[in-house]
Amino acid sequence: MSESPQRRGSRAPRGGSEGPIGASTADAAAESRPVRVEHRIVIPASVGMVSLLGPGDEFLRAIEAAFPAAELMARGNEVAVSGPASEVATVERLFDELVTVLRTGQGLTGESVERAVQMLRARTTERPAEVLTLNILSNRGRTIRPKTLNQKRYVDAIDRHTVVFGIGPAGTGKTYLAVAKAVQALQAKQVNRIILTRPAVEAGERLGFLPGTLYEKIDPYLRPLYDALHDMMDPDSIPRLMTAGTIEVAPLAYMRGRTLNDAFIILDEAQNTTPEQMKMFLTRLGFGSRMVVTGDVTQTDLPGGSTSGLRQVESILEGLDDVSFNRLTSGDVVRHRLVSEIVDAYHAYDEQQAREPHRGPAPRGRR
Repeated sequence: MSESPQRRGSRAPRGGSEGPIGASTADAAAESRPVRVEHRIVIPASVGMVSLLGPGDEFLRAIEAAFPAAELMARGNEVAVSGPASEVATVERLFDELVTVLRTGQGLTGESVERAVQMLRARTTERPAEVLTLNILSNRGRTIRPKTLNQKRYVDAIDRHTVVFGIGPAGTGKTYLAVAKAVQALQAKQVNRIILTRPAVEAGERLGFLPGTLYEKIDPYLRPLYDALHDMMDPDSIPRLMTAGTIEVAPLAYMRGRTLNDAFIILDEAQNTTPEQMKMFLTRLGFGSRMVVTGDVTQTDLPGGSTSGLRQVESILEGLDDVSFNRLTSGDVVRHRLVSEIVDAYHAYDEQQAREPHRGPAPRGRR
């Protein structure tokens, strides 16, 4: 009579008799291992594998890097995905979102693929395809749209609220998207004019010592707003619209004493307003108008000891109907990748200084 084969995991522990301990340990280890599955994703012929996987499989490699526990194999019009069940399910959702983006006629980029992965990892209620295909404005073959989830929420807030605050670091698109929404509203005849304003804070230079007329003196402060307009409109039409008063770009001081009706009003660099200036600006709101206030509370140019109106206003207006506060982070930076890392590095430095306020700068080294 032959001995029956021993079950996997039931071998007796070394130095002792066979018992339930070894079996239960092996069973527990087996249960703790993630279940591996394999699925095949069929890509519609109308989409095209080259568009989906990128030139030289660039997008496919980015997906593989984002999901190291999964194995991907593309063949024909199918992508085979194997790995832990949760990872495979996320990869399937990702391909579904990317196919949806391509079906709208919009192409993919390495950046958009990475953004889609980030949104799926965050398990948000919004679909990545909804974010990546939300077109705000098209001009000269170029389409302006939000690129991150927080940017989409910011744009949606502008559609739903009368007064919107966009607060975040440089490069998060808070001013650019606001100007795009203003131009969109003007073109749709939802407003009669656009008013763009900034506080002309003297950042190291006094206006009186700058050469030229008053408009030439303040032009450097307003130049970023002009640049955004030139990206979104026919440059030849901007002087005509400014002469007619349809578009106004002016320092914040020019808003005092006015009531702004039927206008889309943007206050940029609002961290450089005093509390009194912020109150003055917000109370200029007239009938049929919308306001967007943008700024970065970590880059205040006010004289030392002065309180920023942008830093103070949330504690005053929080909870008011039709007022929305939206925060963007380094994850929403759409400039060079290094900008996001620079923002994070400064944030970490500021937190360290707050914890160690009396420590001086680090020594440069021995002489």
